[in-house]
Parts: sequence; C-alpha cells; structure tokens
Amino acid sequence: MTIGAEVAAHLPFLRRYARALTGSQSTGDTFVKATLEAAIADEELASSLREGRVALYKAFTKMWSSAYMEVAEQNDDVQGHEAAAQTQLKRITPVNRQALLLTTVENFSSAEAGEIMDVSEDDVDSLVREAIEEIERETTTNVLIIEDEPLISMQLEDLVRSLGHDICGTAATRTQAQEVVAKERPGLVLADIQLADGSSGIDAVEDILEIAPVPVIFITAYPERLLTGDRPEPTYLITKPFEENTVRAAISQALFFGSNKPLG
Repeated sequence: MTIGAEVAAHLPFLRRYARALTGSQSTGDTFVKATLEAAIADEELASSLREGRVALYKAFTKMWSSAYMEVAEQNDDVQGHEAAAQTQLKRITPVNRQALLLTTVENFSSAEAGEIMDVSEDDVDSLVREAIEEIERETTTNVLIIEDEPLISMQLEDLVRSLGHDICGTAATRTQAQEVVAKERPGLVLADIQLADGSSGIDAVEDILEIAPVPVIFITAYPERLLTGDRPEPTYLITKPFEENTVRAAISQALFFGSNKPLG
C-alpha cells in the first residue's frame, strides 16, 4: 500500500480530531492540509507516516502545537456553534483538551497519546482527569436520545443521568423525535443515524436544528456516512460499539463548547 493510501484511510478521523481540537471545521482542515503539505515536502516525514496512525497524529500535533495560539486569535467570521466553540476553547488548557480527545474520541491508549504528545503515559492520565473535571463544572441540561435499539437507549439514559443531566425524551424514529421536541426542546441531542422505521437520525437532527442551535453527538455504527467531506461534518461522532468514557467525554465537551441552555 502506498503512503498516500495509508494516510487516506486515517484522514477522515484526523479531520474529526482536528475539528474537535480547534473548535472549527475550517481551522481544523487548515492544520490537516498543512501537515500533509509538510509531508510532501519532507521525505523523512513522509516515510515516518508508514508507521501508522500514531505517526500521522504525531506529525499533526507538531504542526498544531507550533501555531495554535496564532490561529485562535484569527477572526474567520464564524457564527453559531463554531463561534461558541472558539470562545470556549480559550478557557481550557490546550494540552488537557488534546489528551482527552486522543484517549476518548480517538481511542488511543495513554501510551500512544503520550507518544503523540511527547509526554509520559502518567502525564496523559493526569491531563485527562484535569480536563474532565474542568469541563464537568458546566451546568446540567436536558437530553434527547434518538436511538432505536432499546438496550443502547437505556444504557445512554443511565449514563446521562449519572452525569447529572435530565432526559427530556427518547425516540426510535424521526417522527417520535419531532413529537418529543414539540413538547420539550433539549439542550443536547444524542442521535443514531439509522432508525427503526428506516428514517434518518440525520434528518431528525436537522429538524431540531431548524428550530434553534443545539449541541449534537452522533453515535453510530456507520460513521463513514457522515465523514464524507461533502458537507459540514459533526464535531462529535462516536462509533459503535462505544466506550462509556468516550460518550461521557463527548457530552462534557459538547456542552462546554456549545450552548448549555434548552432551546426555545
């Protein structure tokens, strides 16, 4: 397999990580592009990318670490969720956020994350704990769960309540989601893509977002349907089967970077 093919296989997930790290899809993609351009210009760097996903994220990290403060001060005229994210990102230590994303959303081990960040495994664990504590100081909200598998829905309900949030409703179809939102609008949505009656969780979420902005976390066995690059992609996308710590971290970050208030 060529270097290009190897990198391409990991690229959608690196873009997801860059987007969550920077709080902006456009800014994240800029750093990913810069990393790839650096690899094209440097044969040694390009060769190192054959070592796999860790090497790619390590190369990206060096690029981001050298320039993130400058980018954070830029004004891209972003609005809504991205603007809120960029404002909130300035309040949390960058290395804490990086350690949290690498070990939860990206599913690297603490040792792998340490290699990527050039810190020890113990340091990564400490940074993750600090990040979660910092993020969970945010106020609680009410959550809508759009999920057609009853056991998974119940698991998510228990997890959400364990974090101190309320459940405003659960839905197994787009229509049920519309019914819940008509009665009480959520401050956070957890959504599957493929629903019980063949309807789309993406469409259900778009119905909600037409009313007002709300943080959304997609939890799906089909992440490739959202990581196409053809349209704006979700910042928070978790692949099934999921680890509860991954969902917990995503919930905390979504509320921290977005609006905590119920819609309406």
